[in-house]
Amino acid sequence: MGQVSEMRWIKTHCGRMDHGGCGLLVGIKDGKILRIKGDPEGFLNRGYACPKGIQSADKLNTPHRLTQPLKRVGSRGEGKWQRISWDEAIHLISKNLTETKDRYGAKAVAFCQGMPKGLEHFVLIRLANIFGSPNVVASQDVCHAPREISGMHTCGFYPVADFHHKSKLIVLWGSNITDTNEEGEICSLLLKQVRNGARLIVVDPRRTPLAEKADLWLQLRPGTDHGLALAILNVIINEDLYDKDFVNKWTHGFSDLAEHVSRFPPESMTEVTWIETDKIRSAARMIAQMNPVSIQWGNPIEQTVNAFHACRALVCIMAITANLDVPGGNVHAPEPNIMGLGKFVRADLIPDKRKEMIHAYHGTIPRLMTVPPAFFREAVLSESPYPVKAAYIQCANPMLSYADARMTFEALMKLDFLTVSDIVMTPTASLADIVLPAATQFEFNDIGHYGLGHGIILARPKIVEPPEQCWPDIKILNELGKAMTDPTLWFEDYEEMLNLVLKPSGLRYKEFVEKGYLKGQDNFQKYLEAGFKTPTGKVELKLSRAEELGLPALPDFEGPPEQTDDDYPLVLTSAKSPNYLHSSYRWVESLRKREPDPIVLIHPLTADECGIKNGSPVKVETRWGSIVQKAKLTSTPHPKVVFVSHGWWTFDKNRYDWKRSNDNMLTTASRVGKEFGTPNLKGIACRVSPV
Repeated sequence: MGQVSEMRWIKTHCGRMDHGGCGLLVGIKDGKILRIKGDPEGFLNRGYACPKGIQSADKLNTPHRLTQPLKRVGSRGEGKWQRISWDEAIHLISKNLTETKDRYGAKAVAFCQGMPKGLEHFVLIRLANIFGSPNVVASQDVCHAPREISGMHTCGFYPVADFHHKSKLIVLWGSNITDTNEEGEICSLLLKQVRNGARLIVVDPRRTPLAEKADLWLQLRPGTDHGLALAILNVIINEDLYDKDFVNKWTHGFSDLAEHVSRFPPESMTEVTWIETDKIRSAARMIAQMNPVSIQWGNPIEQTVNAFHACRALVCIMAITANLDVPGGNVHAPEPNIMGLGKFVRADLIPDKRKEMIHAYHGTIPRLMTVPPAFFREAVLSESPYPVKAAYIQCANPMLSYADARMTFEALMKLDFLTVSDIVMTPTASLADIVLPAATQFEFNDIGHYGLGHGIILARPKIVEPPEQCWPDIKILNELGKAMTDPTLWFEDYEEMLNLVLKPSGLRYKEFVEKGYLKGQDNFQKYLEAGFKTPTGKVELKLSRAEELGLPALPDFEGPPEQTDDDYPLVLTSAKSPNYLHSSYRWVESLRKREPDPIVLIHPLTADECGIKNGSPVKVETRWGSIVQKAKLTSTPHPKVVFVSHGWWTFDKNRYDWKRSNDNMLTTASRVGKEFGTPNLKGIACRVSPV
């Protein structure tokens, strides 16, 4: 009798189900994953794992998996495909992108990705730079960039919430991290702080479980974050609660800020934010008097045209209360000893990139190094500021994730050539000329959290073999690089890029896996020795170069993203699902059972007024379009607020139906914020009716 193999456990870190970061223990037997659980020794999670992480292996063996490169043989979007070899796929992509470059210039080719999942995002940037294209298109206009870059301009760094040291108060501002655990801010660390006595303020339009735990819940009108932040600044300054020593020594423009925020007392901001005056004052006093305070700010503040004002106002709050770069506050997290991003992506090969990116012609904020989708599509459709004729897309589903899905469809259909790499056929992939079958997490060696500004990188070792023809995106990009650029700038084995990142640490990838993660050395209040990395060397409450850069000098408020009226009396918003990642994984059966339908949350009073029954189909309309989702009556949102499900496409019957329930049928890219090209995804005027 042969020996019966036993299940063995391998350590890794979660990814591709969100930014993740949770340490996982993966149980394998006979080359298959049988079980996943949280690693009690995980640096960020200490044993916690969310439903997505626990079920994450189910995406590997789905019957919907792409398993062979495909070439379009019918009309674009017709769904007729021919199986081809990888050699032919690499040849066709290289040929078409090179021909586009020869005819229109390298900038006519766009390289596109959604949120960074791992090292592949930075390999994509490397490929674009070596190819000569300045145009890496990403969703950072609504995710990460407004917080990071506003921080860079205000205090010289990206201020991330420090959950690893004790805070007296934690403010969750648009961050429901028990559902999302975004960017490595894992809820288990937060909940431990609360159990150990930290107070909690939650700013959220919905009464979440975390809002139930909070000392103070501020039920904000979606899209008015900047108004609330300015009112809080008003109270802290007018009641003389700010840290005078820090303000006097380390801030620039305080008197201008103080005069400016006098226009935004809580009494006048209550009407626009929907938050009672006494609650605004209570929040301001708690933030000012309970040092250290950590503000965990989430994506919603970045998803309106006012993203810059919201982010700037929040950094100003961190600054005048002296909660910047202190343990338990919002910190500048030093990177471990690894290769810097600029060197890894070969930024030296494209020195004029900042001037030639599509959005440079729209006067966006300096340091925004990815093209906002609104400007990418405008360049395709109107050929302004120059023609964009071809695109390579990975780890993204723009038909669902970009504002104004109709505009996205028109742009993708107009391209001369489109390649999409993914693990299943999505609405976006269905419009491509070449579709590539990607490997996914657990099927290749990867590094997580590189380039996210949290001062940590995580090992994600290969655990099982991918289907024979499924390649990691890193490998695909390496082979394309060798085929259509200087092959000496690429690698015989794509995994050498992992070692390249790690080289300054003295570790090879195998040794890194044994350690599990690398973290920069804690070093707080660095400004005491070197000042802040701004033109004045101080936190710039008022931007010293505002006029030169074409930026507002002070955070401002001119009203909500859209005004309601008799035709559209309600306010539309959305929230991330605890079961999916944006538009991903609707095809994973175990997750679909947890959340089988696109749900619109409606307050019972509103539903009664509109004749809507629980569980019935509902038509949601804005000035820009309409969709149908299923009603769930709940008192968790404000009666004037409607929460739609984000990222839904019909996978079962008509798997490419991106219209019926897609929330980006309700949005527009006709108006975007100047600084980041951000459209309004929140705070949109709407109405609901029974179908």
